[in-house]
Amino acid sequence: FKENRKDDIWLVDFYAPWCGHCKKLEPVWNEVGIEMKNMGSPVKVGKMDATSFSSIASEFGVRGYPTIKLLKGDLAYNYRGPRTKDDIIEFANRVAGPLIRPLPSQHMFEHVQKRHRVLFVYVGGESPLKEKYIEVASELIVYTYFFSASEDVLPEYVTLPELPAVVVFKDGTYFVYDEYEDGDLSSWINRERFQGYLNVDGFTLYELGDTGKLVAIAVIDDKNSSVEHTRLKSIIQEVARDYRDHFHRDFQFGHMDGNDYINSLLMDDLTIPTIVVLNTSNQQYFLPDRHIENTEDMVQFINNILDGTAEAQGGDGLLQRIKRIIYDAKSTVVSVFKSSPLLGCFLFGLPLGVISIMCYGICTADTDGGVDEHEAAKRENGDRELTDEGSEEEQEEEKNRKYTELSDGELKQKDIMEKKKD
Repeated sequence: FKENRKDDIWLVDFYAPWCGHCKKLEPVWNEVGIEMKNMGSPVKVGKMDATSFSSIASEFGVRGYPTIKLLKGDLAYNYRGPRTKDDIIEFANRVAGPLIRPLPSQHMFEHVQKRHRVLFVYVGGESPLKEKYIEVASELIVYTYFFSASEDVLPEYVTLPELPAVVVFKDGTYFVYDEYEDGDLSSWINRERFQGYLNVDGFTLYELGDTGKLVAIAVIDDKNSSVEHTRLKSIIQEVARDYRDHFHRDFQFGHMDGNDYINSLLMDDLTIPTIVVLNTSNQQYFLPDRHIENTEDMVQFINNILDGTAEAQGGDGLLQRIKRIIYDAKSTVVSVFKSSPLLGCFLFGLPLGVISIMCYGICTADTDGGVDEHEAAKRENGDRELTDEGSEEEQEEEKNRKYTELSDGELKQKDIMEKKKD
């Protein structure tokens, strides 16, 4: 494979035998291989045990399992989308095909526009902008399609200020790249590769983090058809549609089903339905300070965020990081106990029990040692008193001896005095 892989285009799943996600992907991967073969695709589908062939896995930069890569000549493209059969096949066909696909006629343009919700088109002849466009396409083709066309192929409603130009078609309209307002072409394409309104999940939210846009989300329950859930979703959709020209450079709009993921992201329990605006670049978020009644309230809320008057919560500061560690640890413990109470008791109860016994043993040993030292000191002091003063009998004999010595001295003194008189 290593010697001959450049002769063909390969779609490879690098896996590990012990990886649970790899086992979950295996039946999907088998379906991908069968369908790609049946449709006559030039892409060969295979899988490789990265633990057995670690040198090849390292050569292609495999750091986790499973890792899906399309190998095309000297290039290796990572797949980062949902692990479904249709999404993987669509990725393989897009990357394996031409980097820039020509649109020779209006009929072909209409056909492509119906098939793709978002498409980028270069209009014009040879230019430095086209060279840059090709360079960006080689990097971002893993996400979207890139086309080229002449001006007469475009629909009549398209008006270009100048040529050459790069245009994105989405949401029933189009936007023209402006170097002065939009900055780098790669950054602009990365921002505009999503529709204006999305059904947001955890994976999509992670991908939106690369765009630099704020994400305004209606957090609802899709199964709940009550007026409040439907109303908040409609408000976000109306703002995304009617104020597209005002906010599309700074905001991405959508709705999320359920609050489980958003709760873990914000480390808070949000009551649904509600609206939240996320800054995925620094983990800040904004909550409305009043009830959103209509589109005008939502537009005012967005303007307050843009002019800095809305209060930002969260962030990636030191305190928030400490809070995140505590929250993740707590969530892990709770999830383990919920999924398997016996396993949770064993994993957390056994170490705590051992630590408790050790602490009890240490504390008990210190207490006994203190009592023994106290008693020893007391006995030592008693012995010292007996040594210094002796027993009661010894003390009485000492007194008598002193009295006798004193009496003998007095008698001798009297004799001396009498002799002096004589």
